[in-house]
Amino acid sequence: MTITIDEMATFCKKKGLIFPNSELYGGVAGVFDYGPLGVELKSNIKAAWWRYHVQQRDDVVGIDGAILASPRVWKASGHVDSFTDVLVECEKCHSRHRADTLVEDATRKPADGMKPADLDAAITDHAIVCPKCKGLLGKARPFNLMFTTHIGPTVDENVAYLRPETAQLIFADFKAINDIGRVKLPFGIAQMGKAFRNEISPRNFLFRCREFEQMELEYFVHPTEQSCPYLQEVKDYRLLILDTDAQAKETGAIVRSMGEALEKGIIKTEWHAYWLAMEHQWFVSLGVRPENLRIRQHLADEKSHYALDTWDLEYNFPFGWKELQGMANRTDFDLSQHAKESGKDLAIFDEATQQKVVPHVIAEPSQGVERAFLVFLYEAYRDDKERGNVVLALHPRLAPIKAAIFPLLKNKP
Repeated sequence: MTITIDEMATFCKKKGLIFPNSELYGGVAGVFDYGPLGVELKSNIKAAWWRYHVQQRDDVVGIDGAILASPRVWKASGHVDSFTDVLVECEKCHSRHRADTLVEDATRKPADGMKPADLDAAITDHAIVCPKCKGLLGKARPFNLMFTTHIGPTVDENVAYLRPETAQLIFADFKAINDIGRVKLPFGIAQMGKAFRNEISPRNFLFRCREFEQMELEYFVHPTEQSCPYLQEVKDYRLLILDTDAQAKETGAIVRSMGEALEKGIIKTEWHAYWLAMEHQWFVSLGVRPENLRIRQHLADEKSHYALDTWDLEYNFPFGWKELQGMANRTDFDLSQHAKESGKDLAIFDEATQQKVVPHVIAEPSQGVERAFLVFLYEAYRDDKERGNVVLALHPRLAPIKAAIFPLLKNKP
């Protein structure tokens, strides 16, 4: 049985999984608290991710970066200047909305990455109005999503930011991790932790929050030695693939093997194919049905300027196919940007080739805990009509309660 996102939110509150934050005082949009059962499920999801991505591998190490960092980290990464969504304001009720979301809802096509002028044109072409009052929408404009704070007693001189993602701390600590001598190319650095984004219009319960947790891995390889020694493990793995050509022709996703996708040039690198398959396998291994998952290639106008190729692992939510996890081939963009901003050399010595190189991030599985939480709930939800209750058929590794002993009741032997 499929239930709406609002019904899922009600169910989670009733069962002690998720509560609206500060509900006693009217709540805060896009912020949620985990209840007694929810905190256990969330902990199990994180533990399963860490075990799969770090503890069971000898080529990945972990860190736990701080929420606060030098503002220069975010200047170097481009977040200060360009970490924006496009906002439109209703001229009648003055409510604010994400322009790309309104366009996606109207067209059923991806609009992420569209420029303000293009979004204005789409809003006009499709006669899109304010979803609250049906009023006319003003001009689209960028809105920076970072939360500003201050470090120390001097406010004006000590502007800082709550981190909008965990990845940049990995890049900032990259040289320190390499210098301890425990890693060699290819290798990954993983971490989990809080991130904060001042979303214009948080919606769909846990799907888009202002405070959330990420589980992220940056995988580094030699810039020219990019063959994947683990490819045979996933070469025959089959999954739904929606590439740019299929999106342009509107032919729909096709089940292909990763080997076929590489041979046809749909996926550009072996490592990218490997990690896409590994991420898909992680969800399937924990009970997610393969037919509810697909990988979708970013179109040219939605792909970040620094990315060689970007794919999303998507889930078929009740409100449509939506991003569950993003994975970009970021090349050397981040390390080069931080080297430039800091004035430090971030190249490392590669023993295999005897070269000093700036490694490429060939793939970055980036996953929100909240979205994974939602997916596992939807996959587990069973409305037992005979018993008149709802059962969550969660995978044993995720279940908040593994076993229980209940008393016998006189009226229910």
